[in-house]
Amino acid sequence: MISLTSPVETAAHHWRAGIKLSALCFATVVLFAADALAWQAAFLIATVLFYALPGVAFLRSGLGRLSGLWPFVVLILIWHLVSGDLEAGFRIVLRMLTAVALANLVTMTTKLSDMIAVVRWLLTPLRRFGVETSRIELAMALVIRFTPVLAAKGQMLTQAWRARSRHRPGPRILIPFAVLAIDDAEHLAEALRARGGL
Repeated sequence: MISLTSPVETAAHHWRAGIKLSALCFATVVLFAADALAWQAAFLIATVLFYALPGVAFLRSGLGRLSGLWPFVVLILIWHLVSGDLEAGFRIVLRMLTAVALANLVTMTTKLSDMIAVVRWLLTPLRRFGVETSRIELAMALVIRFTPVLAAKGQMLTQAWRARSRHRPGPRILIPFAVLAIDDAEHLAEALRARGGL
């Protein structure tokens, strides 16, 4: 598993996780409330400036983590071009890029343990009803940690396919990718059992 926190130290690293997550929620509400294309473009530019403030290294690292969105950007724009509403396509793309970039910015500047602590505090009332909040906290941590790992393994499978075939991999790599994901899940389950489980 890898850490999603940026090694480049910024002022936002020292802000409280609850404040950053609250600001993210507020920014997302404003983002979806604004409908004008110009506002969406302005929000995206402002987000890029937030990435640029700590320096070039932080900017490159942050934008590099958003590279996986480009297939979705292309598909959305093609669909709206065919349907004859390209402006709506640009609006959706800008909104998606800004929302994911803001969430990524919070993730890069916040330790996972701090985010889990906020979730633990929010879930405290559920304990009165017998809900085991530790399971929810663990599930959240595993999703955040393993998503980039699985994405990296998917890229490795794609590269391995391209090295052996002239054809595009397409859905052919889904089965080996699923096998890899199940194998990782089994190893994780064994590790959890070895440590006492939940």
